[in-house]
Amino acid sequence: MTLSPSITQHLQNISLPDEHSHKGQNGKLLIIGGSELFHAASKWSLDIASKFVDMVFYASVPSNNDLVREAKGAFWNGIVLERNEVSAYVQEADCVLIGPGMDRSSQTQELVTKLIGEFPNKRWVIDAGALQTLEPAQFPDSSILTPHQGEYERISNLLDGSLESLLARGVTVLLKGPSDYVYHRANVTTITGGNAGMTKGGTGDVLAGLVGALYCKHEAETAAVVGSFINKQAGEYLAESVGPFFNASDLVVAIPKVFWQTLQSLQNPEL
Repeated sequence: MTLSPSITQHLQNISLPDEHSHKGQNGKLLIIGGSELFHAASKWSLDIASKFVDMVFYASVPSNNDLVREAKGAFWNGIVLERNEVSAYVQEADCVLIGPGMDRSSQTQELVTKLIGEFPNKRWVIDAGALQTLEPAQFPDSSILTPHQGEYERISNLLDGSLESLLARGVTVLLKGPSDYVYHRANVTTITGGNAGMTKGGTGDVLAGLVGALYCKHEAETAAVVGSFINKQAGEYLAESVGPFFNASDLVVAIPKVFWQTLQSLQNPEL
């Protein structure tokens, strides 16, 4: 695997949990997502995040919350919240991922606008439905945006074709596609890789959950670059054995192994 100097540097910035740390010291992520239409999206974000942070708080619509409670046998490191409880947990969380699986309804817009307005200095990862309901001026200065091409074009059009005003404020943009691009201030990092299997629904939700988990304890640019790179590398890892015939749940399983192997290879290049 040949890595660009930029990606290598961001991977070297990744810190592992200290052996003397206690529960909660290695990241607490709040995920707000899901809708009556989209059930699985926020659950994929939750599943991958729970592998990397100590605690995940999860708030969705009632039907999604019920589904997650039924799955608690496989998900112990988290708390399921009602949406009217989320403000208290925004304060406790290191980072908030908002948007995976959310629709573009007035209720979504009201909730997202309210929470971001109350906590503009929190670390936010803004994805999918949340991303589609906000105006550029509403994005907090320290937020990470995770648009696909259509969402990116909407934001760009609202900014008269230029992201400079957003980037100057410190907003980080992770543009998803066959190649991903991470825009952070004057830096642009290109992440190649992946394959046709990555077009499956849910792979972007996995990416959002991974970026949110990393942003709990790392800088925004590192979280976006490393999240994108590892997500694509996990897709390539799966393709070696099953070609394009994998889904988002397979990606959740592959990412920790690929991430660990990548970090070990940096420490021991001869492996």
